[in-house]
This record gives sequence, C-alpha cells and structure tokens, in this order.
Amino acid sequence: MNYRHAFHAGNHADVLKHMVLLALLDALLRKDAPFFVLDTHAGRGRYLLQGEQAGRTAEAATGILQLLGLDDPPPVVGRYLRAVAAGNPVDALLTYPGSPLLVAQAMRAQDRLAACELQPEEAAALKTLFAHDARVAVHARDGYDAIRALLPPRVDGVRIARGLVLVDPPYEAQDEEYPRVARAVREALERWPQASCAIWYPIKLRRSLQPFFRKLEALPARSLLLAELLVRPDDSPLRLNGSGMAILNAPWKLDEAIAPALPVLQRRLGEPGASTRLEWLKRDTL
Repeated sequence: MNYRHAFHAGNHADVLKHMVLLALLDALLRKDAPFFVLDTHAGRGRYLLQGEQAGRTAEAATGILQLLGLDDPPPVVGRYLRAVAAGNPVDALLTYPGSPLLVAQAMRAQDRLAACELQPEEAAALKTLFAHDARVAVHARDGYDAIRALLPPRVDGVRIARGLVLVDPPYEAQDEEYPRVARAVREALERWPQASCAIWYPIKLRRSLQPFFRKLEALPARSLLLAELLVRPDDSPLRLNGSGMAILNAPWKLDEAIAPALPVLQRRLGEPGASTRLEWLKRDTL
C-alpha cells in the first residue's frame, strides 16, 4: 500500500468525514454507559499542515481552511471546528487531527478506542501519539482482520454494548476494496449488531457506486443513511470530485444534525456545480 493520508489532510473529504464522525460520537456521549470505537484504517493520528507532504498538495487550502472564521456556523460545523482547533495554538492551524485523535479527544474515562494501522511508519507514529493514553489501543495490523479479533468488544471481561466501527480505507484498488468493505461490515454487524458502522467512500462517478450501495442495503442493519459532498460535478473519473459517509444503524436524529451543515460546506468548499446529498436508503433509526 502506497497511500499516505498526509498528502490529503484537511481536504474536503476530511471535512465531511470528520464532521459526521463527531456527530456520531456526540450521539454516543448522550448516555453515561461506556462506548467502544474500532477505527480500521487509522493513519498516524495527527498531520502537519505545513509539512512536506501536506504542503506539496495544499489540499487543506480548499478544505478546512475555507471554514475558518465562519460566522455562526451550524452546531455540527462549530463542533468540528472546535475539535480541529483543540490541538493548535490560538488563531493558528498548524496540525490537523486524524480520526483516532478526534475520537480520543471526545472520549471519557470509561470509553475505549482500538486504532488499527497496517503501514509500519504510520502505526509507529500512532503508537507514539497515544503512548500515555490507556484508553487507546493501537494495533499494527490489518483493520479488516481486526474485526474478528476485537468484536464484540470487552473491557476487563465485560462486554461493551454501544459503539462505532469506522471504515476508511484508501480505495487504491477500488474493484477489490468495495466488496471487501461490504464483507467486513457484514461481519462487524453480525458480531456486534448494536453498533453503528460508518464507511467513508470516494466519489468520482457517482453512478459507479450503485452496486456498492445495493450491497450495503442488504446488510443486517436497521438503517442506512448516506451523507455526501460533491465539490464539483462528478463528470471526471480521474478526480476526487467528492465523497460520502454511509452510516448503518444511524443514531436517532443524526440526519437532523447533519442537514444544516451540508449547504454550508457546499457554499464554502464547492466549485460551480457542487452538490450535496442526505438520503435514507433504509430507515429505522435507533
């Protein structure tokens, strides 16, 4: 695998993905009972926006940086901006948090995160980041294989009923990745039926995703919600025109939390022809 997320940190896909992730975490935080998060493709956890890789592509300039200084943002956008700012100096954005760091920032003492990363250098950085956080277990292993080993989750022999499986692969070989995602999420839901599962997916040509969505609809979940941001028309198979989050077993009122944010993201991050989508493919919310 050659993918390195540092080249894309803070881009429009990260904005959507992490905004939805935080909305999911906030839903879990409404109850006192502990929750567990499995991040199957965790990356290194924190990215230098002025580093060589992020600086080379400068994708944050058309992503997170377009939202700074936003007046009166919708609550879910404001929540996201505060979470990104938490690890930075006042009035400066030097680093961007990956999904495991955002999860760890949101967790309480009773909550747990298992972060999986297969690439050795990224996994080593992730272990360093969480070296002193006993709530976080870093696994230098394939995240799909970890589903069988780590679910259903237990802490000190006690099963954790609530939680989230986040699946965010690089899609380097898309013909292989989409079926693998569907199989992995099926196994996660069979092993841990109460969990929400959130899958990030790239959009180049949206119509090409229909077989994937049909596979997701067939999974043993009560609901399936899609949230998408296209920053340009999806008429080029060679560009990342947008991305989406597919949420199975979506928490109650998740769509209502996300809905006000999508027009803001379209306006601030989009080019002419940008669009959004928020649609239930199955609906029986928790």
